[in-house]
Amino acid sequence: MTRATTVAERVARLRADFDRSFADPARVFDGENIELLAVRAGERPYAIRLDQASGVHPDRPVTPLPTTVRALLGVAGYAGVVVPVYDLAALLGHPVPQRPRWLLLTTGAPPLAFAFHELDRHLRVPATDVIDGGGRPGCLHGMVRLDDGDRPIVDVPATRELVHQLAGHRPVPEEIR
Repeated sequence: MTRATTVAERVARLRADFDRSFADPARVFDGENIELLAVRAGERPYAIRLDQASGVHPDRPVTPLPTTVRALLGVAGYAGVVVPVYDLAALLGHPVPQRPRWLLLTTGAPPLAFAFHELDRHLRVPATDVIDGGGRPGCLHGMVRLDDGDRPIVDVPATRELVHQLAGHRPVPEEIR
């Protein structure tokens, strides 16, 4: 076995382990921590709850679709399923400086992916560092306090609802979800 093959096999194994980690339920170490992904949508910092994501993928091909919905980038394939991909920055009302690199496959049905520009890091923060959004309507629910500045938390279920509204879907009853 050559060194290149060994490195390629290790990279493939690490990728598979990383992807598989999103299929497992979010870990709670002591019940007092919350796991988040620190991301950038456009040029703005946000956080996304890890338990609302089922996978994160860099440089995934997205096939564009003809549409009048500015946030809809197109579709991507995940395990044989075609998934619509929406630009998170556009959904949040920001200008989109360039095509996003990262895709976050959300939890919930039907399958849906949000595209964002940068994955800054994984965070495990004390629940006391998360400020609740107070149940206000919108895609942002709460804020997380970090050493490098506060980040609004994107609420994936609320953002999914926005996508359904943009697509003209009727609300799905809770018992069907």
